Amino acid sequence: CGSIVMAALASVFRGITASRTVQGVLRHAPRRQLHLHEAYSMELLKKHGVRTPRMGIAHTAEEAATVAENLGGEQWAVKAQVLAGGRGKGHFESGFKGGVHVVKGAENVEAVAKNMIGHKLITKQTGHAGRPCNMVLIVEKMNIIKEYYFAILMDRASQGPVIVASSQGGMDIEAVAKDDPSAIIKEPIDIKKGLTLEQAEALAVKLGFSPQSSEQAAQEMLKLYSFFLKFDCTMVEINPFVQDAFGHAVVLDAKVNFDDNALARQPEVLSHRDFSQENPLDVVALKNDLNYIGLDGNIGCLVNGAGLAMATMDIIQLHGGKPANFLDIGGGATAKQVTEAFKIITSDPRVSCILVNIFGGIMRCDVIAEGIIHATKQLDLKVPVVVRLQGTRKIEAKALIASSQLDIISADELDLAAKRAVQVSRIVQLAREAGLTVSFKDQITTDASVESELTPEL
Repeated sequence: CGSIVMAALASVFRGITASRTVQGVLRHAPRRQLHLHEAYSMELLKKHGVRTPRMGIAHTAEEAATVAENLGGEQWAVKAQVLAGGRGKGHFESGFKGGVHVVKGAENVEAVAKNMIGHKLITKQTGHAGRPCNMVLIVEKMNIIKEYYFAILMDRASQGPVIVASSQGGMDIEAVAKDDPSAIIKEPIDIKKGLTLEQAEALAVKLGFSPQSSEQAAQEMLKLYSFFLKFDCTMVEINPFVQDAFGHAVVLDAKVNFDDNALARQPEVLSHRDFSQENPLDVVALKNDLNYIGLDGNIGCLVNGAGLAMATMDIIQLHGGKPANFLDIGGGATAKQVTEAFKIITSDPRVSCILVNIFGGIMRCDVIAEGIIHATKQLDLKVPVVVRLQGTRKIEAKALIASSQLDIISADELDLAAKRAVQVSRIVQLAREAGLTVSFKDQITTDASVESELTPEL
């Protein structure tokens, strides 16, 4: 349901012509939703009373075989647990094809699991780097009569939850929506009334559940909506939602996203978060209360306030540079957070200059200056730093930087600071290509109305 969710997000910006910087940030930005592995999502659904197949989680190949034997039966699905779509069509770095296999015999379950666990799965959503598979989900094979698609998500246009469903389940729903839009059913839910039994039964009939199964399918839909509300979900996607040979409506696969802002009241959900599936820099930023998004440029940015950060990146581009990141330290950052921010920025080998742009309102400039000085000394920075500080305790901050005797380049105006950062970045890049190191001495550090001169020392 990725494109459907993105369409909902895109409605926020409909009619707005975004700058290249805004477009870049949106393209690289991690969604503000917590994703759980299918295995954990299915466990939560089962605890909530939703009908699911018998299954088990395995962290080793031997454990996978044991789980299959304990489940009983002759055939099982072995599913790699990686937070990415398109697992079935993906491949592992070892060359093993497919992240989902249906096999006979416990020995074959073990063999398939061995090719998955401990290897990276590469899909259309992971990029070439892939993501590690640390466990597999073993699911009993069911006798399925019909597959459907069912999802609940938040929709801006409806100003509340909406059900998206189709009788064409078990396949790429984006392709279905593109090739046959009439096959997609959308059912808005009144946020005050919730999903009613009558509404759910009518939807089950419209989807094509048999008369003996439609009532039970409606009950499962009600449970799914209850789950959606209870766990502060932004999306519950079931693909496929099936009718088995006994007439039961069963959730066979689930993808669930949770609202990050509500995680404080969802400890069970939070306990299942898998940081190995996330960008390590995003994890560090999260733990230090920093808002970070990596981009593809070479000028690192450290700014307080999202709006100022966007403006800073735009001005960098105006002068011919490319920002390496979006990093907002917020209004109450400490010297320690500034140091951590520098660690994140300098971990990107492409960064050839760091631009610090602080407007001190709630934030004190001297705190930022302390953090810059501490980071420069602790990290033994080899990357030049351009600093623009304005606002609360600006004079004290400049005095701290001046007394530190560090080679920090200053500017009072943002336009000049950005221009200097771009110039310095180009010099550093040329030096790197020539196998040289370079440092800078700031000859003029007073008012930005007079353009400063930089003297590189090779």
